[in-house]
Amino acid sequence: MSRTTLASIGIAVLILLTLPFVYHASQLGVRGLGRAAETSRVFTPNAPLTNFSIFLHMLFGAAITLLAPLQISAWLRTNRPKLHRLVGRILVALAVPTALGGFGYIILRGTIGGLAMDLAFAVYGALLLLAAFQTIRFAHAQNFTRHNRWAMRFFFLIIGSWIYRVHYGLWFATVGRTGHTSTFDGWFDQFQNWAFFLPYLIIIEAYYTRRDGTMWTRNR
Repeated sequence: MSRTTLASIGIAVLILLTLPFVYHASQLGVRGLGRAAETSRVFTPNAPLTNFSIFLHMLFGAAITLLAPLQISAWLRTNRPKLHRLVGRILVALAVPTALGGFGYIILRGTIGGLAMDLAFAVYGALLLLAAFQTIRFAHAQNFTRHNRWAMRFFFLIIGSWIYRVHYGLWFATVGRTGHTSTFDGWFDQFQNWAFFLPYLIIIEAYYTRRDGTMWTRNR
């Protein structure tokens, strides 16, 4: 089996794995934007702007999670470059309201985990916007070395919300709810505030540094 075939299978599997999260987030986003979703704990009574922010975040976050795996397909990039560029532009465009919706919710209500989670999630959102901007910036400049690096960072940041839930699922399945509280301020929750995106960015930098011998700050 060729490397291209294996990669395509891996992308298809990833899309299938993210579908439950995509469905849940999109449905909640649609319900919340269409009418009050009182059954969700993220819903805030008598706070339309707060609710609009979080449900916008969920709806567009679901969309970019679904589309992101397509952008790491070498086959699509080589054989359907116009489609690759179109999907890339859509991802960048949708990443903006996704991040801004999250920022709005943090500012107006705050996350369930308090200040520690607010800070981590705000940094995550800022990095998502930065990666989106840099990815399209270097694509337009036809600097594809830097574009590819930023695109990989962008990809892992996009699927970060799904990774966050995967971490919890694996943790609960193996050790139960140790380190977790209902208000998300346990020691594992504190770890999770950063673990769903920061280690993956570090791994990407380590990979490119080992492969090319250049640090992130020198080839950003």
